Amino acid sequence: MNSIAVSASPHVRYVLRLADTCLIHAQRLSEWCGHAPVLEEDIAMTNLSLDLMGQARALLSHAGSLDGQRWDEDQLAFLRDERHYFNLTLAEQPMRRSSAHSPGGDFADAVVRNLILAVWFRLHWQALAASSDAELAAIAGKALKESRYHEEHAAQWVIRLGDGTEVSHAKTQAALDRAWAYTAEMFVDDDTDAYAQAQGLGPLRSSLREAWQSSVQAVLDEATLSVPPASSFLSTGSRGTHSEHMGFILAEMQYLQRAYPGGRW
Repeated sequence: MNSIAVSASPHVRYVLRLADTCLIHAQRLSEWCGHAPVLEEDIAMTNLSLDLMGQARALLSHAGSLDGQRWDEDQLAFLRDERHYFNLTLAEQPMRRSSAHSPGGDFADAVVRNLILAVWFRLHWQALAASSDAELAAIAGKALKESRYHEEHAAQWVIRLGDGTEVSHAKTQAALDRAWAYTAEMFVDDDTDAYAQAQGLGPLRSSLREAWQSSVQAVLDEATLSVPPASSFLSTGSRGTHSEHMGFILAEMQYLQRAYPGGRW
């Protein structure tokens, strides 16, 4: 089935950045279904993924209503080419090890990433409660409650593992080291952010950095984890240029819709 092209409108792009990060993060979290270290966490990870999927659905539907083509949530989720997804690059990184030789994919990667992104989302939803886009503000109001729980859940695990055994501490520090370089992208402003601020749509991403650092640092201190050194690396997924992992995610996500266009079950 042919791919769809989305509007280049900064309003649409702004909503899709949030929607796509929710969607891809949910897809990665879902990989833990049946594989978490304990049964309770297996269920918890699945529920976190479902929360994020619900947020993605609401945001994608809204983005579709803003686009002149009026795409629905399924079309936007499954029929775009890679360069038309605008999620944070961190969300697409491996979260569950597929082989003994693959980087990342430890349970610690999952809880560290959950913390990093949950705080980032929570700050967005708080700011978006006052958005000039009434539908986006409504979505943010519901999502804020979920993100607060995600943040609390992730923080408990990061502290438990970081301040646990020598092995759990080392694995959690390694997971933090793998994730940290991707956090710079979360706070880099561009024309889309400038438009959002000017129109009252949402905050500049850079304006969230200080509050994000404060919240994350408090958890890392309690977990006895060290913030990795600064890096000149800057990922660009939110501009449509992704890591090598994104294509594999989309191949799995899009297969059924591409093979059986318009399929319903």
